[in-house]
Amino acid sequence: MKTLQWIGGLALLGALMNGAAAQETVKIGIPVGLSGANSVVAPSVVQSSQLAVEEINAAGGILGRQVELVVADDGSGAQGAQRAFNSLVFQDDVDVLISMETSAARNAGLPIVNRAGKPYIYTSFYEGRSCSPWMFVPAWVPDQQVKPIVDHFSDTLNAKTFYLIGSDYNFGRGMLEFTRQYIEEKGGRVLGEEYLPMDGSDWTPIISDLRSKNPDALITSTAGGAPNVTLTKQLRNAGVTIPYGNLAVDEGTAKTMGADATGMFISQSYMTGIDSAENKKFLDAMQKKFGGELKTPNDLSVPQYEAIYLYKAAVEKAGSTDPEEVVEALPEVSFTGPRGTIRMDKQHHTALTMYLGQVKDGGSVEVIKTFENVDPGQQCPNL
Repeated sequence: MKTLQWIGGLALLGALMNGAAAQETVKIGIPVGLSGANSVVAPSVVQSSQLAVEEINAAGGILGRQVELVVADDGSGAQGAQRAFNSLVFQDDVDVLISMETSAARNAGLPIVNRAGKPYIYTSFYEGRSCSPWMFVPAWVPDQQVKPIVDHFSDTLNAKTFYLIGSDYNFGRGMLEFTRQYIEEKGGRVLGEEYLPMDGSDWTPIISDLRSKNPDALITSTAGGAPNVTLTKQLRNAGVTIPYGNLAVDEGTAKTMGADATGMFISQSYMTGIDSAENKKFLDAMQKKFGGELKTPNDLSVPQYEAIYLYKAAVEKAGSTDPEEVVEALPEVSFTGPRGTIRMDKQHHTALTMYLGQVKDGGSVEVIKTFENVDPGQQCPNL
C-alpha cells in the first residue's frame, strides 16, 4: 500500500509539475481569416504577430514567461468565428484574443469573449460603435477615416454627386451609412447605394447602374481582401475612371491588384512610407525575418503588431495575466510603434494620425495629406 501511495504521490507531483509548465507560457489566441474574404491579408497579420512575439521572447517574455501564439482560422465569417473562438477560449485556454477579423466574425465571437471573460483586442478597422468591457480597438473607425476622402473629393476635386458600393454586412453598410450622412451634411448627393453579399463576385449589374447614373465620384466599402480585388478589376474593365475612394483596401491588397489599383484614393492610419525611426526599425525587422516571403505591412497587420505590445504593457502594469486586472490596465498603457504612440483610452478606442493617399503605378502610395491626432468620437460612452 505504501508503495502504491508513493507511486500515486509521484504521479500527482508529475501532474502538478506538468500543470505548472503549461502555465509558463502566455498564450495569445489569434482567430483570423486564413480562408474566405480575409485570406488575402491574413498572412501579413500572422507575420506581424510572429515578429512581435519573437521580439518579446528574445527580450525575456512577459513577466518572465515566454509568449506562445495559437492561430485559428475563422473562415472570415460568423460560423467559422464561433468555432475558432470556442476552441481558443475553452480548449486552448488562451490568456487573450488579439485579432484582425471581419465584422461578421467579430460579432459572432464577442458573445463568447463576454461569457468567458477574456481580454479581446480587435485590431481591424471597422464600422465603429461595437462595445464590450472586454474589447479594445487600436484601429480606425468611420469618424477618423471617411472624412479625408469625402473632403478631398468635394473640396479639391469638386465632386457633387457620389455613388456608393459595399458588401452586404455590418462593415459595408455601417461605413457607407456614415459616408452617406457625411456627404449629405456637406451638401452633396448620393445617386446610388448598392450591395453584394460578402461571397459575391459578379458586380456587373451594380457597375451598369453606376455608369447609367454618371456620378462625380465613387466610394466603396467591401469585405477586405478578395471582394476588393474582384470589384476593382471589374470597375477597370468597364472603363470606370471617375475618382475612386476605397474605404476597405489596405496597402498590401492594393499592391496585389497591380494596375487596377492605380489612382485609387485610400485613407489609413498606417502606410509603409511613414518617416519615423520606429517604422524603419519595424520594416527592417520584418524584412530580416521573412525575406522574400514578406507580405506588405499594412493598416491591418501593423495594429496587430502594436496590440501584442499593448497587451504586454497591460500585463506588466497589472503584474498578472488575470483578465480583470489586464482589462483595467489596458486603457492606461501605451506603445510607441510604427504608427506612433497608441493608447486605447478613449472609450476603448484611440486617437490616430490619419493619412490620405493615392495609389501610384507599381502599387506604391503617395501621401497627399496628414491629419494629426484624429479623435474617434463617441464610440462607447457607457464604458
